Amino acid sequence: MKLLDRYLFIQFCKHLLLVLASLVSIYLLVNFFERLDNFLEAGKSAGLLARFLLLKIPLMCEQLLPVGLLLAGIITLGLLNHHHELLALTAAGIPVTRITRPLLGGAVVVTLLFLASSQWLLPPTAATTNRIWFEEVKQEIPRGIERNGKTFFRGEAGIYAFSRPDPHLNSFRAFSYTAWNEKFEAMLVLFAQQAEFGPDGWSFTSGQIKRRKPTGGYEVKNFEHLTMPLPEEPANFFRPENRQGELSLSQLYHNAMSGQGRAGREAWLTFHQRLSYLLLGLPLLLLGLPMLLLAHRKLGHDLTLAIPISSGLAFAAWGWWSASQALAAGTQASPALIAWSMHILASGLGAILIRQQNR
Repeated sequence: MKLLDRYLFIQFCKHLLLVLASLVSIYLLVNFFERLDNFLEAGKSAGLLARFLLLKIPLMCEQLLPVGLLLAGIITLGLLNHHHELLALTAAGIPVTRITRPLLGGAVVVTLLFLASSQWLLPPTAATTNRIWFEEVKQEIPRGIERNGKTFFRGEAGIYAFSRPDPHLNSFRAFSYTAWNEKFEAMLVLFAQQAEFGPDGWSFTSGQIKRRKPTGGYEVKNFEHLTMPLPEEPANFFRPENRQGELSLSQLYHNAMSGQGRAGREAWLTFHQRLSYLLLGLPLLLLGLPMLLLAHRKLGHDLTLAIPISSGLAFAAWGWWSASQALAAGTQASPALIAWSMHILASGLGAILIRQQNR
């Protein structure tokens, strides 16, 4: 059995590499022609474009992992069936569940590797590709960063620091603003426990303001309520959605655990969305393998019919998964339940179908 397991595992890995290499090559080719004009218009070198595309490969592989696992399993089992190896194994008394075990084990190993990649490899490569595309090519220079749930932003005349419990409201906690002169002397230091931005501008609650005197020193004033203009508005502060890809799984989990209210729910949605997509290939493979055997027994076809069916299954699963994420964002249902519904149903149905193939 160890020899059989090793043989099936190696065949599965070979076919997975072939599938991912083929799909990534197409992905790279499309990206090359899509981005080429932008790099040329920005006066960037071909070397920078090549570096950009190479650093995109980890993200491409992660996006293609579910369909890659499905197709690799279908091709491996389909070739066994086509060469009558599967018939010989079942005739020797080896059940289908035992034959598919190395394929599922290989899928688990590959998924674990991609989880590690999403934690340690993908964030720095995504940060580099975002910097190349948005800063060097699109000339969009970000001035804000996020650290441990706090946002720091460099404005035209000063630095802001605050936390934002709800990303949909212009309400901030632990808000501070420091304005500097040409000599890097603090001219204005403002701190407030609560800050709001509305139609009339900025308003602050429970804080302190310090202004530098012309003669030196500072004039300090505590306040309960204060309204005053600042150079920037909240729309200037926040980084685009593409920056979410720079966060590792542990950072997404930390954001979800520390978030409260609507912001906490959205953080959990993002975490479950990322993790559930990485694990989507396992239930797809579990469902796709018995469908190949059913296609062969009922219709007399193996790969010629199984690959189109598995491709359709992958698109249907992706559509279901995408729809479930949109549903989770628009309802108050549990983010975990909606994000993992596809996995639960597909895994259960796949396990039942595989067991039926033993009869």
